[in-house]
Amino acid sequence: MKILTFSTLFPNSVKPGHGIFVETRLRHLAASGRVESRVVAPVPWFPSRHPRFGTWAAWAAVPKQEQRIGIEVAHPRYPVLPRIGMNVAPALLAASSRAAIGRLLDEGFDFDVIDAHYFYPDGVAAVMLGRYFNKPVVITARGSDITLLPNYRLPRRMIQWAAAKADHVITVCNALRDEVIALGVAPERVTSLRNGVDLALFHPAPRPAQQHGFTLLAVGHLVPVKGQERIIGALPLLPDDVRLRIAGDGPDRAKLVQLAQDLGVAGRVDFLGAVRQPELVQHYNQADALVLASSREGWANVLLESMACGTPVVASRVYGTPEVVAAPEAGVLMNELSARGVAEGVQALRASYPDRAATRRYAERFSWDDTTAGQLAIFGALARGAGAYCHA
Repeated sequence: MKILTFSTLFPNSVKPGHGIFVETRLRHLAASGRVESRVVAPVPWFPSRHPRFGTWAAWAAVPKQEQRIGIEVAHPRYPVLPRIGMNVAPALLAASSRAAIGRLLDEGFDFDVIDAHYFYPDGVAAVMLGRYFNKPVVITARGSDITLLPNYRLPRRMIQWAAAKADHVITVCNALRDEVIALGVAPERVTSLRNGVDLALFHPAPRPAQQHGFTLLAVGHLVPVKGQERIIGALPLLPDDVRLRIAGDGPDRAKLVQLAQDLGVAGRVDFLGAVRQPELVQHYNQADALVLASSREGWANVLLESMACGTPVVASRVYGTPEVVAAPEAGVLMNELSARGVAEGVQALRASYPDRAATRRYAERFSWDDTTAGQLAIFGALARGAGAYCHA
């Protein structure tokens, strides 16, 4: 069976952490030995690699072809237009990717299914491409593509069109499945396949013998939706021995640094910058708790990564998160999405701290095996022309 993965959310040699969750799921699927894969991962077009252009220059430096996890990856360029870009993005994305997909077919990779990730614009573009090349399409909904973007009139209409035309829809949690069904998709055409965790990569490691205080870790892009300001805001409400490490980078960094200074807790906050997954293992193990204060999440991989290292979590009650944090050994869910909610969650966890070995055992229930089996069933049925497989 041949699978073409299509998404703008896929790592590359310049941005190795970009869309790592899509690559991880594909890596485990490929490891089954039952699929042959190629990836088309478009990136925004930009004319210059000069460092002064920052992120745009980084996109320009992405190679047009590369190999990752033993799979060939193509990075066609698509235009990003100001103001009107959001509404025309699916059409531009599809038009810019046709040649790359056509080359794969010409070279003999006659794929059976398009495996698209993120509904807008990627999923909409994938359905356009599926109709053009006469191939079935499966779209995976991952979070804000379903919880936020349908709030915009035209994207909502295109998301509903793509969901109706796609051969099957996968969601990463049951809460997102309910949202997709609410958009008008028949329940039998929507399957929930949660993300797993790499239990070999994320594992317990020895901790410092004399570790003082209580260390919190936040992992994620520094953007408003991730809510790092709530975690910093919780520090004045917590004992002085509570410290915070923030792994990640993004446009809110300066604002968060200033917030820590304004609240008088700058000496208790360490900004680690972007941290690659192998190095994250050390930070998970050194922390006493991971804190995730997001206002939106589909299935937050960092929660299971932390638990796999034996570190429990404090997390907001949003979408798929209660499905991840579902036992005392996993951690604590906040009662409210605020700095006070973070502080109360940390205090509750600290007062009844689980055995770290039990936290690891909890994470071991979330291997990738079930997710891989579900994908093989869905893709296999479509490849045989038998229609979509349903596994709610």
